[in-house]
Amino acid sequence: MDESHTIERDGEKIAVLGVQNWGAQMRFPKYGNLPKAHAASGDAPFKILLSHDPSHWEGEVLSYPDIDLTLSGHTHGMQFGVNLPFFKWSPVQYVYKQWAGLYNRGEQYLYVNTGLGFLGYPGRVGFLPEITVFELRRA
Repeated sequence: MDESHTIERDGEKIAVLGVQNWGAQMRFPKYGNLPKAHAASGDAPFKILLSHDPSHWEGEVLSYPDIDLTLSGHTHGMQFGVNLPFFKWSPVQYVYKQWAGLYNRGEQYLYVNTGLGFLGYPGRVGFLPEITVFELRRA
């Protein structure tokens, strides 16, 4: 909801920012207010942004160099494709540049989770439901 909350543990801070949907493609609305959420994140040295649509990353997020990690979904891997450790392919890659897995630009990272649900066809071929667990460590 265009907010930020800081988690503090043993004197270390992480800001978790969340925005409403913001899609770079014309068919999806730009409701999210990243400037508002970012302003509320203060001076936390590590910032994680939750933004549903991965196109937001190139469309706006990369211009905020202190947002270290963006977590997105939206694409579902199109519920169809090939998902092997050494090769990933799905028709959704022709619509979204970042559509499944980890991407980076310099020191900024985006992870796109292929999710649990579905749209239209109630099944998946190649892209099984995904729950991702992250373990954050000091670099």
